[in-house]
Amino acid sequence: MLKLHVLASGSRGNAAIVENGRTGQGVLVDCGICKREFLDRAATCGFDLSGLAAVVITHDHGDHVKGLGVVLRGLAKAGVRPAVYASEAVLAASAPLRDAVASVGVSCRVFAAGDRLPLAGLAVRPFATSHDAAASFGFRFDEPVPRVGEGGAPEVAADALGFVTDTGFMTDEASRVLAGVRLLALESNHDDRMLREGPYPYPVKQRIASDRGHLSNEQAARALVDLVHEGLEAVVAMHVSQENNTYRLPRETLERALAEAAPALAPQVRVAVAFQDRPVTVA
Repeated sequence: MLKLHVLASGSRGNAAIVENGRTGQGVLVDCGICKREFLDRAATCGFDLSGLAAVVITHDHGDHVKGLGVVLRGLAKAGVRPAVYASEAVLAASAPLRDAVASVGVSCRVFAAGDRLPLAGLAVRPFATSHDAAASFGFRFDEPVPRVGEGGAPEVAADALGFVTDTGFMTDEASRVLAGVRLLALESNHDDRMLREGPYPYPVKQRIASDRGHLSNEQAARALVDLVHEGLEAVVAMHVSQENNTYRLPRETLERALAEAAPALAPQVRVAVAFQDRPVTVA
């Protein structure tokens, strides 16, 4: 079964590892934290970094890439050299990303929305999100890698995890790609009232609340109601703002939405919250 280790999530830095529980291999999603935090939190989660097979980058903002170079160099010294994947636009826009991969003598491999990347024994499918970056993506992770069976029909994946942050709204493509996952990492960035009344300058507030900003608690709740199904076991509220939200509000909002819209399914769905300063594992 798949595991999600969220090492850090928020505006100061993001990093998460999707682990293939069958093989112990993993895929790192973004790296915006320092090497010490990365190593310590991976160890706390019980993930053996010798199994880190790949890194996928959601977008070019610093809180998602600024720690990648030092982490890659530290891993290389230990003999671990994960492949790094990003979109062409993100690679072109991010000098820290280009410098990070060059510093360990590798090149960044390019993906596009709709690709199926065979990483860590998983099929990883990027899909476009709506954010004010050069380009931005979420991912679906399927285990095992889907293969074509008899009669040309694709085999059903044994497990699936969805990961979507840094998007101003849930696109139709995101909803379609994330359908049927067992674990869901879902942005729940801000409370609308706290953002309105908070200390940020008005242009920043507009940006966050726009269609190229971040999902609010209520937007996340509506997305969860659309995606809930009998096989959904856990949702993790991601990228929670420390200025315009609390760690309590996303959980309460998501739980209430499930209880009201899907009372028969709500008891089976665990709602967790990812933190900026400590790791969380969901399996």
